[in-house]
Amino acid sequence: MSLAFIFPGQGSQAVGMGKALADASPAARAVFAEVDEALGQNLSKLMWEGPEAELTLTENAQPALMAVSLAVIRVLEAQHGVRLQDAAKFVAGHSLGEYSALAAASTFSLADAARLLKLRGTAMQAATPVGTGAMAALLGLDYPDAVAVAEAAAQNEICQAANDNAPGQVVVSGHKAAVERAVMLAKEKGAKRAVMLQVSAPFHCALMQPAAEAMAKALTDTPMRPPLVPVYSNVLARPLTDAAEIRKALVAQVTGTVRWRESMAAMAAAGVKLFCEAGAGKVLSGLVKRTAPDAQGLSLGTPDDIAQNVAQLKQG
Repeated sequence: MSLAFIFPGQGSQAVGMGKALADASPAARAVFAEVDEALGQNLSKLMWEGPEAELTLTENAQPALMAVSLAVIRVLEAQHGVRLQDAAKFVAGHSLGEYSALAAASTFSLADAARLLKLRGTAMQAATPVGTGAMAALLGLDYPDAVAVAEAAAQNEICQAANDNAPGQVVVSGHKAAVERAVMLAKEKGAKRAVMLQVSAPFHCALMQPAAEAMAKALTDTPMRPPLVPVYSNVLARPLTDAAEIRKALVAQVTGTVRWRESMAAMAAAGVKLFCEAGAGKVLSGLVKRTAPDAQGLSLGTPDDIAQNVAQLKQG
């Protein structure tokens, strides 16, 4: 098998996502109904009708994105006979997408994944007072240089590499003043661009420690099974199959770096030739060529996407 399913993270949400899947497929409708019931919230209405500002709230965006991703996986199985455990060598997800990957691989039930992500979003938002933290994208610097910039910018505050997304695309996170210093230092280091991001909290840095503690408790209380296929860990950049190890890595992920570039490169080195992004948007499939130039990225977010590419999925 030379296929991996990958699952998008926050920022890929958009009003209307998943609506075409629900209109076309009973399997997709069942996913959205189960998530709504698990949360005691009409999340699907918010996803399809907005308002966008409410959908973008971390506590809503995280379970919503997972729901769309799982709807795609269920449609592939129910309508096209593509079973994840038969088709995929690995699964992986970016930040919250790691929970989508784990739900797709049956480590978590759909309902538990929705509840965990609702809590994760709420806890991450509550971890720091509004305005305390920030994030910035450093474009044109490789990871070691970006880490050096973050360390130099910290000056007794927190500034860390939060996302190593692709060669020359690293996001830093931490105290607002420290991140602003990182932007200036990155430009001096030769970054093509260094820009502050419009985010609601400084994700994937030590300021998220209260959220990590909340997730540690929640994950201890949540049933977990070994995944149907190995799941690449964001913080370890290697595949995991042991539930206890996965739990530990998910807690570390809240404050740790999302090692996406390394994960994609490792999957490609292990023989993956086709990366299928299941869910909203095309961010991850768009990054494939930069990290794994010999591989192909596909985006599967609508019934048309699935229909156009299902034959290729079956070939692996």
